[in-house]
Amino acid sequence: MSEASSAPGAHNARALRVLTCLMFLMFAMTTDAIGTVIAKLKSEFTLSLTAASAVQYATMFGLGAGAILLGFLADRIGRRRTILLGLLLFGASSLCFIFGRQFGLFVFLLLISGLGIAIFKIGALALVGDISATSEQHTSTMNLIEGCFGAGAIAGPLIVAWLVTHGLSWKWLYVVAAAVCAGLMLAAFVVRFPTVTHPAEEQINLGHTLRMMVNPYALSFSLLIMLYVAVESSVIVWMPTYLLGYHGPALALVAYALTAFFVLRALGRFMGVWLLRVMRWTTVLVLLSGAILTCFLLAILGGHDAALYFLPLTGLFMSMVYPTLNSKGISCFPRFEHGAVAGVILFFTAVAAGFAPLAMAALSDAHGGDIRYAFGLATMLAALLFAGLVYNWWRDPAARRLLSLRQPVTPSLSALTSAADSSSI
Repeated sequence: MSEASSAPGAHNARALRVLTCLMFLMFAMTTDAIGTVIAKLKSEFTLSLTAASAVQYATMFGLGAGAILLGFLADRIGRRRTILLGLLLFGASSLCFIFGRQFGLFVFLLLISGLGIAIFKIGALALVGDISATSEQHTSTMNLIEGCFGAGAIAGPLIVAWLVTHGLSWKWLYVVAAAVCAGLMLAAFVVRFPTVTHPAEEQINLGHTLRMMVNPYALSFSLLIMLYVAVESSVIVWMPTYLLGYHGPALALVAYALTAFFVLRALGRFMGVWLLRVMRWTTVLVLLSGAILTCFLLAILGGHDAALYFLPLTGLFMSMVYPTLNSKGISCFPRFEHGAVAGVILFFTAVAAGFAPLAMAALSDAHGGDIRYAFGLATMLAALLFAGLVYNWWRDPAARRLLSLRQPVTPSLSALTSAADSSSI
């Protein structure tokens, strides 16, 4: 059946949500297991903190480059083709891990992996806008999807731990991800996608994306997300290394600290679907960012004994910040621009996720490898995030924009044709 002939029904919309959830779960298995992988690579190749962090910023460089240079693809060639292209790159690079023997090759493969993630993630984010009736539903769906991302983040480190326990290489994690990716590509061929057109006078290209980078709404939400991601990355990337300095009575808990963080983050995102129905999103974000800052301060002041508990606890409070900011930023634009704005936001996400851990590593290496300096920097960034979200709560600058774009998805809109997605599957 041609995609252009009818809008997807409720059943098909659920199928698209499931597909999107599984995509997020899949790539989270690899990206959020990076702290565990870094610890293995650091030991295997005898690397400094700065050198080992190359696997993190290589992924994020690919993610950022794909987001800014190819973010328009979802609006230009359609959601389905964009998703399939990204999944192909991610799956192929992940499969090649099993043949790798050199650190440089792993860095290169992670760069290609990041590029693939950027492409299919932007297609998926644009698709969420297509099947969401209002900005509130969009935010709720994003929290659900990020909950699945959280489940993947839990699974990744557990798979690595299981592999190591059974005498297998951590590289098989990427082979598992490649297998899941192949299944998702097949599903993307089968399920029907809605189609969205754009005004004839709008040029959907790189220039359009670059112009959006200076749009006040896209830029403001991107900067807030940038601060959040920098803070979150400090826990994901460097908490396992920081807790190696713990020698207290709860030493057995150190191995599970990162898993605890991911579990709490996943639970928080599923609860966020409910919480956003009973409180204003601006109020929720102020409360959560305040709790994050408090946990970081206690972890710094209390040393390793406090960090063992308060750093994993930040996962519960971090859970809703990214999907809510991401959703509201995308919802400030009409649907035919969702791919471009998702690319802009993802670019800033990648910059923060790549360079913040690198800056933390360099700062720590400059002080004799003391990882506490990394978390000192992270605490300062958490304070800036809290201040920005307090301002957002006080002035609510996006309220009028979100209200003006508050309109339900109608069959006529969902069935609009475009050359990109009008093929029969």
